[in-house]
Amino acid sequence: MSDLSELDVQNLRHLIGGSETCHAKFTAYAEQATDTQVKQYFQQAAQSAKENKQQLMGFLK
Repeated sequence: MSDLSELDVQNLRHLIGGSETCHAKFTAYAEQATDTQVKQYFQQAAQSAKENKQQLMGFLK
């Protein structure tokens, strides 16, 4: 970890958890969607949330 304060780590944990929650919800919404465009929108949102989580996790290395 590169000079992160305890507050920084707590904030990262909070943001990572939020991204994880968004990914799960958007994935569920995409699975339930019947409209192709809506399904695609939620799939893209889920992918974006997953990438965001991975990027945030990089700060913890």
